[in-house]
Amino acid sequence: MASLLRLLSTLSLLTIGIAPVSAWAQSAGQPEAQPPEIDWQTGPCVGRLGSLAEIQVPAGMVFTGREGTKKWMENTHNLANDDMLGVIAPITEDQKWWVIFEYNEVGHVPDEEKDKLDASAILKSVREGTAEANKERRKRGWDEMEIVGWAREPFYDPSTNNLTWAIRGRSPTGENVNYSVRLLGREGYMSADLVLAPEELSTAIGPFDRLLSGYSYVEGKRYAEYRKGDKLAAYGLTALVAGGAGAIAAKTGLLAKFWKLIVVAVLAGAAAFRRFFSTIFNWGKRSSGGPGPSDSIEPK
Repeated sequence: MASLLRLLSTLSLLTIGIAPVSAWAQSAGQPEAQPPEIDWQTGPCVGRLGSLAEIQVPAGMVFTGREGTKKWMENTHNLANDDMLGVIAPITEDQKWWVIFEYNEVGHVPDEEKDKLDASAILKSVREGTAEANKERRKRGWDEMEIVGWAREPFYDPSTNNLTWAIRGRSPTGENVNYSVRLLGREGYMSADLVLAPEELSTAIGPFDRLLSGYSYVEGKRYAEYRKGDKLAAYGLTALVAGGAGAIAAKTGLLAKFWKLIVVAVLAGAAAFRRFFSTIFNWGKRSSGGPGPSDSIEPK
């Protein structure tokens, strides 16, 4: 049952896009619906990611922790889980992207493969996993996904212990980008997934990279603090990109929890993405659902 719930959570993340707009927008003859109120902290501030890590939130961005993240996922019509620890988003109208942080306590992931990441082989594995996921999506009447190719090939930075990649996908309603970073720690890894429309990628990468430079594990949880006897993950960097236990997913037809395509899979282009952000953040006027560019919120 736990595996099935994780599968449904993963698959639901692929449907971010039009649904939130239609759900929260005003219907003809009906009062405007408001999304659940989220407790946002306004940068500059420190965002606490559970008891594991923290991140410096710069001015012009907002952060919400575990409880706010659950509400945010509800706002975007996605299933949440207790491993989702935070969301960060800009509050300026010219930046319409957001980042979700999720911790996976799978054990210490060895980085011996850092110089052996075969982008072509990994892409083949990802496509096979997506084909298996599409079988489940067809059963549920959901749009299928196609992997177009790399937007950024996998690479590992040994100075930060961060594994980064970006994949372009396609659904019947358009293309999307899944830009992912795995921040390795002593006992697992933190996923930082950037959710955006493809046309936002070039302008979002700089702020996103600078944002992650302010991320740090608390003492005792850092990658370099691994000690003999700590739990080891059952896979390395290659499998982490390809979807963790990818072979198992292919054999069973279940999508492993590590392949979290947090993408805007059903966006009908940039206009829909702008409408989505205008609805959730209600830019241009105040709303209890989220801050607008002129709103001032006291850091918590």
